[in-house]
Amino acid sequence: MFHDNKEARRFERDVKGAIVYASYRLDGDVLSITYVEAPQALRGSGEAGKLMEDIMTHARENKLKVIPICAYAVSWLRRNQSYKDVLV
Repeated sequence: MFHDNKEARRFERDVKGAIVYASYRLDGDVLSITYVEAPQALRGSGEAGKLMEDIMTHARENKLKVIPICAYAVSWLRRNQSYKDVLV
């Protein structure tokens, strides 16, 4: 389940009790993704990619522009060109 943990400034995806998350900064309508982390047990499972899809859908729905700072986010967005409209 996708959740915006505003207090911690991170998006979270709960996968059977394990949390995949992406830390962010929000400045007006610009969302900077600063760090993406998946627990060791979930690495390679595609859950971080699902989280990125959730984040990009959230950005579109809320008319936010995204700046990927984290290397994972940059790499993921290069592979998923359908989100170019959301990038700064």
